[in-house]
Amino acid sequence: MKLVEPGDIIFSFADRLIGHVGHATDRATTAPKPDFGGRGTNWNQEGWLVPVLWERLSRPIRPKTLIDQLRPTLPAQYSPLTSEGNGLQSVYLAAVPEDMAAVLRQASDELNTAAGMTDVESANEPVHRMEDQVEQTIKNDTTIDSTEKQQLVLARRGQGKFRRNLEQIEECCRITGVTDHRFLRASHIKPWRLCDTNHERLDGYNGLLLTPTFDHLFDKGYISFSDEGEILVSARLPDDVRSSVGLPDRQVAIANTFADVHKLYLAFHRTKVFLP
Repeated sequence: MKLVEPGDIIFSFADRLIGHVGHATDRATTAPKPDFGGRGTNWNQEGWLVPVLWERLSRPIRPKTLIDQLRPTLPAQYSPLTSEGNGLQSVYLAAVPEDMAAVLRQASDELNTAAGMTDVESANEPVHRMEDQVEQTIKNDTTIDSTEKQQLVLARRGQGKFRRNLEQIEECCRITGVTDHRFLRASHIKPWRLCDTNHERLDGYNGLLLTPTFDHLFDKGYISFSDEGEILVSARLPDDVRSSVGLPDRQVAIANTFADVHKLYLAFHRTKVFLP
């Protein structure tokens, strides 16, 4: 899941048919496990979400009818199909080789057209929808008063009580050293939507003050921090971008050292958000 890049074409294979084709609109992000109708009760409650912009095919494709052409293109490991053209239950998401995708696209003008579409205006819609659900749960919670609800909603955007708590701990951007808070964003270390408790959503130690560029890179997992303050740079961040924003191969964060509470949140970010 973490290898998916924005713009990648994804084929939806269900009931022996390819009925939808889509484009990944963003990289994988951590997300709570969806409801599988009672199945998977022993699975980890946290997983990965890849937002996809889907296009439904009016004439689904049955790969089994194309197996003579597809068989030579099937990958040796983690193939989405058997040599007979059936699906593999053990494979949830598999890479489709270019020559295999070419066979599928040649078999359907509709699929070929849909696969060529690159409109990704709804790139962050799945993540926003998830945050909307969390926000609605907060608003419906009868155990907290209206004032706290308001502060929890404001924290979603790095505002209100969360930011005030954060500014009592953080003095400046840990990368650039900017101290003027007008030019800094309050960024959650453990994402707001994934916090286990409302305390985590408002905890100043679950945040960093960062300039907008580095706030974006941190939020998307392109950078993170070690407990010692070293800036970790993802291999997925292009060299030209890293150079343009002033991130060398190794750089130590400035300002205060991280507190033990910081380190708990940073461990989550390195494991669940940071892109290796």
